[in-house]
Amino acid sequence: MSQTPLPSVASPIQAYLEQLHQQFAGLTTGQVASYIPELAKADPASFGIVIATVDGQVYEVGTTRERFTIQSISKPMVYGVALEDRGQDRVQQAIGIEPSGEAFNSISLEPGTGRPLNPMINAGAIATSSLVKGASDEARLARVVGALSAYAGRPLDVDQAVFESERETGHRNRAIGHLLRNYGIISQDPEPALELYFKQCSVLVDCRDLALIAATLANGGVNPVTGLRAVRAEFIGPILSVMTTCGVYDFTGEWVYRVGMPAKSGVGGGIIAVLPGQLGVGVFSPALDERGNSVRGVKACESISRDLGLHFLQPPRASVSTVRARYTLAGVRSKRRRTMSEMRILEQYATRTAVYELQGDLRFSTIEPVLRAIVDAGDSLQFAVLDFKRVSHVDRAATRMLAKLVDGCAARGQHIVLTRVRRGDLLTDFSSEIHPRSARAVSFQPQLDLGLEWCERELLERHGPARSGSAIAGLVEHRLCAGASAADIAYLESRVAHRQFEPGTTILRRGDAADALFFLMRGEVSVIVELPQGGYKRLSTLSAGMGFGESALTAGGVRSADVRADTAVECCMLAAEAFARLELERPSLMIRLMYNLLESITQTAVRLTTEVAALEG
Repeated sequence: MSQTPLPSVASPIQAYLEQLHQQFAGLTTGQVASYIPELAKADPASFGIVIATVDGQVYEVGTTRERFTIQSISKPMVYGVALEDRGQDRVQQAIGIEPSGEAFNSISLEPGTGRPLNPMINAGAIATSSLVKGASDEARLARVVGALSAYAGRPLDVDQAVFESERETGHRNRAIGHLLRNYGIISQDPEPALELYFKQCSVLVDCRDLALIAATLANGGVNPVTGLRAVRAEFIGPILSVMTTCGVYDFTGEWVYRVGMPAKSGVGGGIIAVLPGQLGVGVFSPALDERGNSVRGVKACESISRDLGLHFLQPPRASVSTVRARYTLAGVRSKRRRTMSEMRILEQYATRTAVYELQGDLRFSTIEPVLRAIVDAGDSLQFAVLDFKRVSHVDRAATRMLAKLVDGCAARGQHIVLTRVRRGDLLTDFSSEIHPRSARAVSFQPQLDLGLEWCERELLERHGPARSGSAIAGLVEHRLCAGASAADIAYLESRVAHRQFEPGTTILRRGDAADALFFLMRGEVSVIVELPQGGYKRLSTLSAGMGFGESALTAGGVRSADVRADTAVECCMLAAEAFARLELERPSLMIRLMYNLLESITQTAVRLTTEVAALEG
């Protein structure tokens, strides 16, 4: 049976939106609004989805740049204008904040006072428009359009044809306006307020504008792309409150239950949804249900909330920044010691590996910046290491996005390394979410250090010469003997003892007397320390041509760590007493050995300093 082709899109979020768009594009239920003749001209096939984050990242799919009129989605923003212009006390004298449970064009007025129940129904929105300040009708229109433009992050204008159509057919709204004048809610001729209301509903936007309007509300009133404030921060709470309780009219209760984000819909086919502090969603599809809400828009928002875990009544546990530390192999390497030629290769390609030490809860909003950074790195990144040691929870949305990231990396020849997390532990269903052909693009490593070593090994195999094996022919090839004369090498050969160790053998123990310097001739050893809570930590891994046991050169020294044979090992062992005699018998050899040991220690010190700087940065 043939497999579905691997996805070619770069971003997991983009891949998700494209899948969502494809899922609902074929939905043909609903009708475009026809009570306003100009709206009846909308193409019911148009369908766009946009997500904008509070740091200005925009993901979009479908018909996202087609212009349409904002209609009732203007109401929350104009309500904010009235709050700024008149203050909360004056606005609440004229307009209530209680849900009506009725349709958008219902005449829902408080008995006795005539006050509209909330600013999201037409009666409340007309009263809101009457509160906008300005010396003239033109000034009040400029105030409203300017505010909407600030939310969208670009200049907006009015569709004159839609405005004329609204004005010519808006008999019910005109009746509402005069009823408000009768109750004294509007203190003067209602026609200017009605005209402003018709024009604000006729402002042209696109789906991307809607998402940025929503993201501006999510960002405390500051447009995340332009950095300009659209409304004072103190009014964000009141705006989002009425959107939560009244934003989709008689569908509001079900919306809060199923979607759980403050929202506003419009009969032009748009919907905005706001997740405070995180993101905004804009959806455009003109075909409406019987309540006047976009059919595809409602379905898309339900899926986005469910799939990405965005319901605001299921908040995440408090956490600091998701990324505890970020660095490359240029800053932090594995504990495996490398030859000079290997070090030069790793220095050249170190930035091809990026490490992200994660912490806290992973959900859509917290993992999205990490995914974005990996995707934005493009071809410059070959390996991305995600360390899970301090991650407390991963929800299904984050798991799904990580799986999509792996699919995208597989298509681009990149690799994801997950460390200190087991399959099926925090990442439930992770493997089943990955395309079968993408499995080669992800690796699990039990320790971060082993993950770094894995990346180093891959870089060396890709960019370095073929490895010759872990053995050297004699002391003449050993790096501690570099620069020594043939006579000195011959002398040293006569003074060392040859030892062999089986894999797993402890060669040196911490606390034992330091009585010999070891020249590693074949195989690999690890320098380790036992941990108080059990287990051990690797300090370094050494291969042929390297040495250990330098503490033997200090009188009365003791071993500071264990040394364990990882493979079959052969060593040349120079006793401390024999080394001491070099000062009299072979001073040139002693100087050369000390120089090479000092150079090795200096390299280690430089590497540790670089690591501290990378981790602290």
